[in-house]
Amino acid sequence: MEQKTRKKRKLGSYPFVSVTFSITLALFVIGIFGLLALHANKLTTIIQENIELQVFLKKQVSSGEINRINRTIGAKPYVLQREGNPLVTLVTRDEAAEQFIKDTGEDFKEFLGDNPLRDVLVVNVKPEYQSTDSLQVIQQEIERMGGVYEVSYVKSLVESINKNLTKIGVVLIGFFLILLVVVVILINNTIKLALFSQRFLIRSMQLVGATSGFIRKPFLMRSVWYGLLAGVFASLLLVGVLSVANRKIEDLQQLQEIESLGILFVALILLGILVGFFSTYRAIKKYLTMSLDELY
Repeated sequence: MEQKTRKKRKLGSYPFVSVTFSITLALFVIGIFGLLALHANKLTTIIQENIELQVFLKKQVSSGEINRINRTIGAKPYVLQREGNPLVTLVTRDEAAEQFIKDTGEDFKEFLGDNPLRDVLVVNVKPEYQSTDSLQVIQQEIERMGGVYEVSYVKSLVESINKNLTKIGVVLIGFFLILLVVVVILINNTIKLALFSQRFLIRSMQLVGATSGFIRKPFLMRSVWYGLLAGVFASLLLVGVLSVANRKIEDLQQLQEIESLGILFVALILLGILVGFFSTYRAIKKYLTMSLDELY
């Protein structure tokens, strides 16, 4: 009876520490890359949200007309919203003059005798409308509005940002795919080696009439458990890394969103479970179909 109990305990078991450690390490590496990608994506969003259109108004425009133009532009779908409010900011000609004098230290009104600057509406555009073609269409649309003198933006800067973001995106995706393949292969080989010691037990169960499903079940259940634990451990390690990084790097926390981090941690846990499950399934299937000579 005692011997039977001992054999039952062996069923589906394979090295806990080594397997869990290896899977945790693999998931941690891909998690670090995930954190870098999330921070890069947030930084990209911040840069794009600060791209502005400057809408210069005609000098004879009344305050009522300015408010009308402000509301009209603010209602457009391409205007960035923050807390439900459109990001359209009025900079009056007097405010612009004060800022110019503050920046340069020169009072141009003394020798010009007048303020040549215009009232300006600064419009923040949503990232999805920041292609060169879209901005050109927006520029033409606003310039057709009554009271608008000119719409200006730094075209070369926008083109440079879009071009570089595309390159960075391609590189990140390529690197992620390579890293994912390496991680999957690493986990797969770790589990395959761990199950190697169980190959004779699997064959013994076959010889006494156990079905393939009955043999696989305990191994698959344990692989899910190991993958779950590895995903949790990897996530906890990443939380520790973030905690240290936030203390060392000023304002880093501004690039972090709880929802995105939560999705990353859940994805790591699911990846650990799925890769562990399918790697175990393939390894067990291999040992079930091996001949006795191949087992040796």
